[in-house]
Parts: sequence; C-alpha cells; structure tokens
Amino acid sequence: MKIAKLATSLLAATLFALPAFTSAAEYQPEPFQQGKDVIWLPTPDALVAKMLDLGQVTAKDFVIDLGSGDGRTVIAAAKRGARAMGIEYNPDMVEFATRAAAKEGVAGKVRFVKADIFEADFGEATVVTMYLLSSLNMKLRPKLLELKAGTRIVSHAFDMSEWKPDSTVTVEGRNAYLWIVPAKVTGLWQSTHGELALKQNFQFFEGTLKSGTGTVQIGNGQINGNQLTFSTGLSQFSGRINGAHIDGTVKGASMGAWSATLRSDIPVSSPKNP
Repeated sequence: MKIAKLATSLLAATLFALPAFTSAAEYQPEPFQQGKDVIWLPTPDALVAKMLDLGQVTAKDFVIDLGSGDGRTVIAAAKRGARAMGIEYNPDMVEFATRAAAKEGVAGKVRFVKADIFEADFGEATVVTMYLLSSLNMKLRPKLLELKAGTRIVSHAFDMSEWKPDSTVTVEGRNAYLWIVPAKVTGLWQSTHGELALKQNFQFFEGTLKSGTGTVQIGNGQINGNQLTFSTGLSQFSGRINGAHIDGTVKGASMGAWSATLRSDIPVSSPKNP
C-alpha cells in the first residue's frame, strides 16, 4: 500500500515538473500556400526596405499592410518608429505575425487583425503597402482614391492599370510602385485670374482658363497629394488644394499670389466639350 502511494506521488511530481506541450506544432506559413484571394509568397526583406523607402516611412506615419501575411512589412515599418497594422484574412497568419512582432520587440507598435481587405477600414493610414494581384489592386482602387490626399500607396510587383505610378524602383528584378493619392480638382473654379474649368485624370488634369482677354488651354497640369501645378502660356501656377479652395503663387508673365474657389453650384463639363 505504501509502495503504491509512493509511486503515485512520484508520478504526480514528475508530471508537474514536465513542460506543457500543445497538441499540435506551432503554425509555420509555407510559400505558395493558398489564401482567400491569392497564394502567399513573402516579400524579400531587401524589397520590403526599399518599399518603405519609396513610401518615405518615418516615425510620424501610420502604415497599414493589406494582406500582411507573416507580418514582415509591418514589423519593418515599426522598427522605423512608425505605428503599423496588418490586415490578414488567415487567423493562423495573424497569430504567427503577432508572435513574430513580440520576438522582434515591436509588439507595442503593431497590431494584426483578422479581416477582409475589401471590407476593412484603412482610412487612417498615411502609407498603404500591398503585394496582391493587378485584378485585386483594381478592385481596391476606388477605395484607395478616396483616401486622404497625400496618402502614399506602395505595391510590390502589381500596378493599377491606367493610374500610372508616381515612382518605380527595381530590386533584384522585382518592381515596387508608388502612388500618391491626389486631391480632387475636377470642376469650375473662380480664380483671381479668371474662370478655371478643370477635368482630372488621376494625378493629371487638363482644362481652360477664361479671362477678360480670352480663353487659353492650360498645360502640364499635375497634382502631388494636395499640391498642384500648371501653366498658361508663359505663366506657371502652383498652389495648395484645401477642399474647395486653392491658394498659391504664379511666376512668369504674371507674378504674385493667386487663389481659386470651387463653384460647386455650377455643373461640370469637360474642358474639351464645354
């Protein structure tokens, strides 16, 4: 009887001393594994760094990675001091990336959420990164164009059709593309130099300037975030777009300040087809 009790005590002590084991091995993602919309392939670390360079990521930024996978882009952004979030549909990937962030010492700066990128809210991002497909980029494009003017979007490998990138870099044969979300300028504007009729095509625009001396076509119309530039003859205009107002300077044949206000009550027509 004493022997049986001793054996039981020894067994209990042994079990108590043993480390706990999970019933399954810790999840490890595998290249080419199937995801909701695409297979998963990791972005090389050198390209991740270049993508963050392209997006000019600093400690002031909030980076959101769409389809964040193993979390490496989010973690790399956090190491630059940025706040960062990964949106990933696979819950195992979310847990894996969360553990990876803790191991890299950036758990307090990152967050990974299980969500569908087409339904998620990423409107607070200053930089959006992604490695999807062109078809998925195109599906996301309307939502991306509604982000705050100046938001930087960086994509590994895949473009957005006629929305041409503002910049492109290549690392070891792989491309990364940058777009800067442009402010909206389509419409009729009453300016200090006459009436501007503008029609926008992503970060470019065309139109006319109508004044007391006649109507001239504007040239070289371009938008970089909330900054715009264009020319009329020998005059070069630059300005800052703030909703329905533009303030800036003009150089060349005319010199000094200029401003414009959107006449939202007047229907907009194409400058080419007034």
